[in-house]
Amino acid sequence: MITFKLATTSDTEVIALLGRITYTESHGHFIDDKNDLLAYCANAFSIKKIIEELEDKNNLFHIAYVDDLPVGFSKVVLNYPFEDKTGNSSARLERIYILNQFLPLKIGQPFLDFIIDKVKEKNATVIWLSVYIKNERGIRFYNRNEFKNIGELNFNVNGKEYDNYVLSKEI
Repeated sequence: MITFKLATTSDTEVIALLGRITYTESHGHFIDDKNDLLAYCANAFSIKKIIEELEDKNNLFHIAYVDDLPVGFSKVVLNYPFEDKTGNSSARLERIYILNQFLPLKIGQPFLDFIIDKVKEKNATVIWLSVYIKNERGIRFYNRNEFKNIGELNFNVNGKEYDNYVLSKEI
């Protein structure tokens, strides 16, 4: 059975571990220097950083479970416009990751639907995200879900810039 749950600080270790594994699985092959990948993961998914993010009232974390096993997570930042292209009532889907082993279960779609419902409950009218320009699977997924390209931004991994598309959807 697939379920989704709002994360709390008691889920810090689960999110930190899922973050390191899922980011490496989904983006590791795009990063030339594996030391950059390790440094990014050590910073972005440290226990201290995850606790800080979980304690921020503008952040919503959710964990995806399959038969009570945590297999993915998401992070949404509320009240976060993208430049002048989305309003103040927009939310940024900063992370949505699922362990590779569980991708065949097609958890991504119900997880995204769940996240959008939760963001609507917080009165957001737009959800936006960035996706690496070479992440074809991710781009196809968001296109199927009617996200539209509204710009670009650079994502920094240990001092190196990676071009990302910015996609948004009215909700």
